[in-house]
This record gives sequence, structure tokens and C-alpha cells, in this order.
Amino acid sequence: MNSSTRNARILFLTLTGLLLSGCERPPTESVQLGYRGTGMQQVVNPRILEQKVALNVPPTATASAGTDGPSAGSIYQNVQVLGDLGIGQFNRLMVAMTSWVSPDEGCTYCHSAANFASDELYTKIVSRRMLQMTTEINSQWQSHVAQTGVTCYTCHRGKPVPGNVWFTDPGSARMANQGGGREHQNAAAPAVAMSSLPFDPFTPFFKDDSANIRVVSNTALPTGNRASTKQTEWTYGLMMHMSDALGVNCTFCHNSRAFADWSQSTPQRVTAWHGIEMVRALNGNYLEPLGPQYPENRLGPLGDPPKVNCGTCHQGAYKPLYGASMLTDYPALAGPAAASQ
Repeated sequence: MNSSTRNARILFLTLTGLLLSGCERPPTESVQLGYRGTGMQQVVNPRILEQKVALNVPPTATASAGTDGPSAGSIYQNVQVLGDLGIGQFNRLMVAMTSWVSPDEGCTYCHSAANFASDELYTKIVSRRMLQMTTEINSQWQSHVAQTGVTCYTCHRGKPVPGNVWFTDPGSARMANQGGGREHQNAAAPAVAMSSLPFDPFTPFFKDDSANIRVVSNTALPTGNRASTKQTEWTYGLMMHMSDALGVNCTFCHNSRAFADWSQSTPQRVTAWHGIEMVRALNGNYLEPLGPQYPENRLGPLGDPPKVNCGTCHQGAYKPLYGASMLTDYPALAGPAAASQ
């Protein structure tokens, strides 16, 4: 074998190895969700699923503190949220929140060591607003979270800043090439599961509550439908994010023979619709207004605050923490009505 043939074989094997490195090695399993022949199957790799399950085990709840004793608001100063809780319940929740959000920094991540009642740290102001947001999710958005609900841990997972937040992406280095502008795409961005679709689907769809995601016409001919191929690519980018965030494929929500038809879709599509509306409301009512509270190093490249998307809670699981409810152990986060029961 001469050197040129040997080098060609080495190059071929190298390229083949690189190509296959992007594929999942077997075994895989599939679950049929719809009628035979419609392609409505969810493909699962047991090895990858096992890894995901291990990452989605909720922490053990501390023992209940009971409801006796004076209220936290009558003992501590400047308790603007959850002050009606008994002092034991309140302290138990504060300890849990510390382990969920700042296990290394401890209480002083949000509180001044010299004066716990002080609001001098921006993290305390933000965390107070996040508590209000959590109780609103659990009490007002059961159309998406049902009775399972969420806690601080759902997003934070032991980190001061959740691992899946987003900022408006200016795209600077990716916006242009020698052939001209890339129209916000062809950059293989993680936000769209490394596809060459528009790399920031969050700003138009998760920040603006009036943006129309639908691009498919209701008629056989595009009568009155002005959606372009470019708009369709933005929608596909958002769908790629949702698929990646939940660890599912398109048929988790859609019937592959009629993607746009709600009557042929799975119940999960309705839940997802409410989730989109919830994310828009949380970003608009809670997270965007917090922008002035953050220091510059916590803001995005265009000066916007961190915001949420599907991955913030789900983190690769079709249900956050695979449906484990931490809310049953911390009912105060379910809202005022549940906390008083």
C-alpha cells in the first residue's frame, strides 16, 4: 500500500468517525403516541435517559416545622413576602432556599451580614420578586404547571443564577460574512439545538406577547397568509429550542400528518401553548422590570436582564424533575390560599 492510499484511508476513517460522533449509539427505544403510519413516535435512548434522570432528582425535604408560634412578620423586620408564615415555617423555607440557590455563599448571598433586614444587596430585591413570581406561577398558571408546581430549585438547581437563562443575542461576529448578512441564521447556535436557523428565537417570541408564531395557512391556498419562508425559519428555530429543552421530538405535541391542526394534536400541545403564554408573562411582568436592579456584569451584551425560556425549568426533561413535586413539601410557595390551609 503506497503512502497516498494509506493517507486517503486515514482521512476517510477520520471523517467517518467525526460524522458518527454526532449520532447516538444504540440501543434506542420508541413509544408510539398516535395511529400507526403517522410517524407519531417518541424515540428514547435508555442510556441518555438514565443520565437525565440522575440529574433531575429533587433534594430531600427537611422535616416540617409545624404551624405554631408567632408569624415571621411579627418577629423579623422588613419581611414583605411570606410574613404571615409561622416563624418555624419561615425559617425552614429560608434554609431550603439557601440550599437551592446559594449553597456555597449561604445567607449572605442575599442578606447583609450586618443587617439582615437591609435591602442594600440587589440579590435580596431580586429574590423577593422571584418569590412573588413563584407563587403566581403556582396559583395562576396551573394550566401549565398543574398541581405539580415549581419551587426555586426547579430553575436554580443549586446555582445562584439558573443555568438556562437568555439575553437578546446581537450576533455580532455571526451577522455578516463575505457574501453579505446572514439574516440572523446559519450560525449553528445552541439556542436552536445547533441548527442553522435564526439564532435568537427568544427575543421575538418570548419577549413580545403579540408575536404570531403560527405560519401555516388555514386554507389550501395561501389566501391572506403573508408568512414568508424567513418567518417560517424563525418559528422552526423556536420549535427546535422547545424540542431540545424538553428532550422530545415534534410528535410530542404535533400530529406529523397535520402539524397545524389542533384537533389532531396531543394534549401536550395545549399545555405547551399555556407555557408559551406563561413565559411571556413572566418575562414581561417580572424579569424585564428587574433590569435596573442588576449590576452591569449580570446584564446581557445589549444591557437586558436575564430572562426565562422553556429550558430554564425543563432542563432536558419533558416535565421538570420528571414530575416530582417539591411543592407538597413547601406549600407556602403555592400561594396565600394554599399556605393558609
